[in-house]
Amino acid sequence: MEGEDRCFLGRFVEEFPAALLEGSPLPVSPLSRKVSVEELHGESLELGLRLLAARGAPAGLSALLCQAALSQLLQNDLSPFHSSQEAEDSQEEEQHVVLLQSEPVQRLFLNKLIEVALAWHQNLPKLRPSPSRFLRCSIHAIKNTRRKMEDKHVVLAEFNQLFGIQDGVDRAYYAVFDGHGGVDAATYAAAHLHVALSKQEMLLSDAATAFKNAFKHTDDSFKSKAKRERLRSGTTGVTVLIQGQELTVAWLGDSQAILVRKGQAVTLMDPHKPDREDEKQRIEDLGGCITFMGCWRVNGTYAVSRAIGDFDQKPYVSGDADCSTTQLCGDEDYVLLACDGFFDAVKPSEVPQMVLDALRQSGDPEGGEDAPLEQSEEAVGLRVAQQLVGEAKAAGSSDNITVMVVFLRPPQQLLDQDSTTGPVQATQDSTSQDAPQQ
Repeated sequence: MEGEDRCFLGRFVEEFPAALLEGSPLPVSPLSRKVSVEELHGESLELGLRLLAARGAPAGLSALLCQAALSQLLQNDLSPFHSSQEAEDSQEEEQHVVLLQSEPVQRLFLNKLIEVALAWHQNLPKLRPSPSRFLRCSIHAIKNTRRKMEDKHVVLAEFNQLFGIQDGVDRAYYAVFDGHGGVDAATYAAAHLHVALSKQEMLLSDAATAFKNAFKHTDDSFKSKAKRERLRSGTTGVTVLIQGQELTVAWLGDSQAILVRKGQAVTLMDPHKPDREDEKQRIEDLGGCITFMGCWRVNGTYAVSRAIGDFDQKPYVSGDADCSTTQLCGDEDYVLLACDGFFDAVKPSEVPQMVLDALRQSGDPEGGEDAPLEQSEEAVGLRVAQQLVGEAKAAGSSDNITVMVVFLRPPQQLLDQDSTTGPVQATQDSTSQDAPQQ
């Protein structure tokens, strides 16, 4: 691990031997032209992680580099980067929001990142302990037949390292966001929701409440951005936090997560759809309606009943997330997250057999010293998600499709356990789950 870090740092400082010059093009584009001081945290981390991932940085090292660079950035006086809002672009209630010009402030962030990398290349500190839990993530996403790709996803096994959390509890975060009416809401949620979650004081003691607060905060923050920039998009989202021996899933809308234990699909959640009885009642109690126009829609518009964004239909399209928590016993196989482009074509009960079939077709998932590259663990993991996406497309899905499989133990153990029973019926097994909100 240390050798891998040193090797990457050597390559990186060769490419960036000194600070980026003022006026020179940035090596990676910021998400926004202007950013609030609060949004700077998420957008800087996203920018840094994207820059480092494109150069093959080890994920743990990337998280630590970005965290160190951001800490240094926030110690600077940011007033030189303040942007004056034009009157026509400013809402009365938003005038107190301080906006920064993204390009110059992100140049400073990237220069802090380069500065940290140069220092660590000269004297590498003891950086990262090995996580106690086996985690490997397989992810694949396609635009499919849609004109645009509006899905976003986040894979963050280095949650603690990215936010400088040192309480001895392993954490990993995963998310799939399915945008509609544009990609802005999904992009925003993918950059900021985990940041909001990391700042919740009750994260360790009450992850469900922490998630609810983080979703609400992200929705409110995106509302400010949407007003400033006249954005109209929305996004569903399903997120998973593995914290110690506890798995918490939080969601808005019809993206879903399921757990598979000993080859059996375990129901973790009930997606928010307009025709779900409690959702229909909630909307009607607010004075809205559910109508069928090819599919069930809220007030004849959106086909989801909860989302980040969609402010023209708030509160009918609610921004309040639901959560469930499951205790992990060590016999769990994996957790799968996917958008409705997958689950509209594939039943949750079909997933375990599909994953086993994908593993069998991929050869030896443990590879071995003499295994060819295409049979390495990484290649096998990639093919699992690819095959599931292909199955959904073949079953008739025309939507964007994103599938993420987070293995909780080595894939070989899945093949070793008895799989002769075939697909099994999903079962409910969460230690606590919110009652549907009315």
